[in-house]
Amino acid sequence: MSITLLGSRLAEPGTEFVYQGESAACEGCPYRKQCLNLSEGVRYEVTDVREDGQTLDCAVHDDGVVAVDVEPATIEANVPSKGAYAGSKGKLSGSCPHTECPSHEYCEPAGAEFDEEYQISEILGDPPHDYCALDRELTLVEFAPSED
Repeated sequence: MSITLLGSRLAEPGTEFVYQGESAACEGCPYRKQCLNLSEGVRYEVTDVREDGQTLDCAVHDDGVVAVDVEPATIEANVPSKGAYAGSKGKLSGSCPHTECPSHEYCEPAGAEFDEEYQISEILGDPPHDYCALDRELTLVEFAPSED
């Protein structure tokens, strides 16, 4: 678990986000060390909002930021069916131009990179699409949280 600062509108337990790193607007901010303390590209989940904290002014978040507890989050993703089982490593199949497909968010999930391997923690089953326009045989899985 880590403590960080997050925009007030996003500060709800269960909210997930991918930390993108420092913004140009962060330059000179007195809260940089409390805010810029996560690993870039990692998906996090808010587990708690610090009720005793105050809302701090922020050049990035117009409603200010508050202190929250976060943990690296799991990522639901479609991977090639062959060799996909809990405990194995999986990779995304590659980009897909079919953004209207109900599986698109799982074929290109936020927080996962195409050239990386991820530990599969659970097999979730069939993807939400009826057929793959790229003729891929896919299985919906859950990648374990990042170790970063």
